[in-house]
Amino acid sequence: MATSGETDWVSRFADQVISEAEKRAPGTPIVCASGLSPSGPIHLGNLREVMTPHLVADEIRRRGVACTHLLSWDDYDRFRRVPAGIDPSWAEHIGKPLTSVPAPPGSPHVNWAEHFKAPMIEAMAELGVQCRMISQTEQYTSGAYREQILLAVRERATIDAVLSRHRSKQVEDYFPYKPYCDLCGRDLTTVTAYDDETTELAYTCECGFGETVRLAEHDHGKLVWKVDWPMRWAYEGVIFEPSGVDHHSPGSAWTVGGKIVSDVFGGRQPIGPMYAFVGITGMAKMSSSKGDVPTPADALEIMEAPVLRWLYARRKPAQSFKIAFDQEIHRLYDEWDALGRKVAAGQTQPAELAAYDRAVHTAEGPLPVTPHPVPYRTLASIVDITTGHTEQTLRILRDLDGIGDLDAARPRLDRAQRWVDAHLPADQRTRVREAPDEELLDSLGTSERESLRLLADGLDDWSLDGLTTLVYGVPKLQAGLPADAEPTPELKAAQRAFFALLYRLLVGRDTGPRLPTLLLAVGADRVRKLVGA
Repeated sequence: MATSGETDWVSRFADQVISEAEKRAPGTPIVCASGLSPSGPIHLGNLREVMTPHLVADEIRRRGVACTHLLSWDDYDRFRRVPAGIDPSWAEHIGKPLTSVPAPPGSPHVNWAEHFKAPMIEAMAELGVQCRMISQTEQYTSGAYREQILLAVRERATIDAVLSRHRSKQVEDYFPYKPYCDLCGRDLTTVTAYDDETTELAYTCECGFGETVRLAEHDHGKLVWKVDWPMRWAYEGVIFEPSGVDHHSPGSAWTVGGKIVSDVFGGRQPIGPMYAFVGITGMAKMSSSKGDVPTPADALEIMEAPVLRWLYARRKPAQSFKIAFDQEIHRLYDEWDALGRKVAAGQTQPAELAAYDRAVHTAEGPLPVTPHPVPYRTLASIVDITTGHTEQTLRILRDLDGIGDLDAARPRLDRAQRWVDAHLPADQRTRVREAPDEELLDSLGTSERESLRLLADGLDDWSLDGLTTLVYGVPKLQAGLPADAEPTPELKAAQRAFFALLYRLLVGRDTGPRLPTLLLAVGADRVRKLVGA
């Protein structure tokens, strides 16, 4: 067996998969599989279906073992419902294969399935996910599964016996194959007769059409899901394939599939961990049937690919987690940057290091990273305050961190800009005052005026650290405390009051971006003007 580091969940699954592959199919490339249905937006929960086997397959390839990550596009599935926001007239296509449904209005793609595949394929490329993609439409309509279909139909009594253990009601004349109607193209069909010797199959459709075909030559239908999935395990020789919690209930496709794959198709069920749901900060679990759900492409608009990979690599499949589209993304990036510093200092635990390495590298090489990574929350504050003005942004970054070219702060800078544009609520956007608030300045008492004078006098240390020390230090000076004094409830109250005063004078409200960043963005001369110094 290839050497294992035994550092994290990915390594442990890789060990199991390699060991199992040596027993089942020694000397052949290992197959890890995913399946996605392009019935609607492919959301960040679906991405776990891809990332889990990707990470395992990537670890196997890192060990020098041949491994294929197979992605089956379930594009021959029926169109079940019209998502929110789509013309209700698309209801006429319910029951057709997804590849036979027109793409949503205005789409450049040839059909519904391709419309929803395209952004996912692009996102996977950005994430460094390499896989062999299979269209189930092409597989079924080319006759690739013909022998498997005939076998399933011959063994329909065996399949029915497996399924009946989990049914509350008996089903008469069970048939595991569903034809698509040759007239209306939908699957509103009922098989009325079948001859095992000739493979002649008769069906009728709700549209009124009916015909008799030879199943041995018929390529316009598919196996029902609970038979289709185990058939593919055997056909492709899948060793590893995860699935969501909804597939692991009694009578589910995973549960019955383990019996069907062995009893009917002569194969074995893959190693298949159950993965938990992925949520979005402030939202319930995702469902693409409801239409507008965040996708991997949406996440990659506001975060770099290694960060998104890290979210999936650091949690075991059975652990749920959330992806932040609100201000929690600042904390997420703080964690990511802190981990990067620990890695550079050689201070990480093995599992932390493994997750980081899987985030920034694949077996094929490193992913692009920001050359000069300024904290995300700082970048967001800067682009918010400057409204994306290139020259002002560069000036602030030069003063802040010695950056002489904005490309050194990209792509993180661009991600922060998109987050501000798309996800920062309008009432939280920062608008620096054009002129001093003379009424507020005139109303200030002696102590408040003194605090503003101390601030203005201390602006000479024009760095983030210097300004941080300054804004926290002014209330200490006024209280006669040394700069390194420990915070007390009284001191914290004085600091909060001072910060609120500065925010009102600078941006006209009681809160805003972190004050040191705000001061840097506004500039020393303008700060002095707005605080009346």
